[in-house]
Amino acid sequence: MEDQAQKLRELMKTKPQTSSAAGSKKTRIITVASGKGGVGKTNLSVNLAIAYAKIGKKVIVMDADLGLANVNIMLNVIPKFNLYHVIRKQKTMREIMIDTEFGIQILAGASGFSKIANLSEEERQNFITELYTLSNADIIIIDTSAGVSSNVLSFIAAADDAVIITTPEPTAITDAYGIIKIIATEVENLNINLKLVVNRVKNVTEGRKIAERIINISGQFLNLKVDYLGCIYEDPIVSASVIRQRPFIVNDPKSKAAISVQHLVSRIEKTEFAAEPGVAKLIRKLFGRD
Repeated sequence: MEDQAQKLRELMKTKPQTSSAAGSKKTRIITVASGKGGVGKTNLSVNLAIAYAKIGKKVIVMDADLGLANVNIMLNVIPKFNLYHVIRKQKTMREIMIDTEFGIQILAGASGFSKIANLSEEERQNFITELYTLSNADIIIIDTSAGVSSNVLSFIAAADDAVIITTPEPTAITDAYGIIKIIATEVENLNINLKLVVNRVKNVTEGRKIAERIINISGQFLNLKVDYLGCIYEDPIVSASVIRQRPFIVNDPKSKAAISVQHLVSRIEKTEFAAEPGVAKLIRKLFGRD
């Protein structure tokens, strides 16, 4: 199978001349991914964003699930336009950006658009130019689709921090290791902080044991360093919040799940930004500009 990263490198030849100033800010790019669906990936993305907003960060959540976008559903928002309209040059990023009542902004996913590598030359240049308009954000959280599609790997490669989320279920653990293995073998020049979050744990010990299992195997067989970012407690507020379409960190900021997410933010913030500005790195990795 031809490497998607190679396809993306072939797409991008030059950076827009108007983007140099915009790309100078160090925006942290956090990509959230999972080996399988139903482990809480979008929930983590949204609540992580709000936790960042609570400490004064300007945050954008990009729904990069180009098939079944659902960040807006979590927030009870009905977008009129999405990334598809930006790709097709019908709207700008600013025009599709949605302000929410929770202090974050979202970019709705381009449902039905399968591959970034399928962009025409004109669409590619337009999309790159539009991505640079996001560089005024402190944090961009990219919520990917579940699994290991080429798009998911591209967004992981573009991140400063790639967060893999799993649960104590054996299938979820296996799939989490599976996506880490594919990252190790298919993402070239891997220079990201790869982190693991264990969701829906009964206690801290359970989360740590599961994480250690995955981290040890990854180190032994893949020679890949994976850091344990932390765990999120099993909490009834999470499912109740999904039904209400209102993030649990807003519904009950003192709940176990909400406190868990706030701890994740504090741990991420202890790491240093990559030397290359965030949005510039995002574009370089997505489109292979060397």
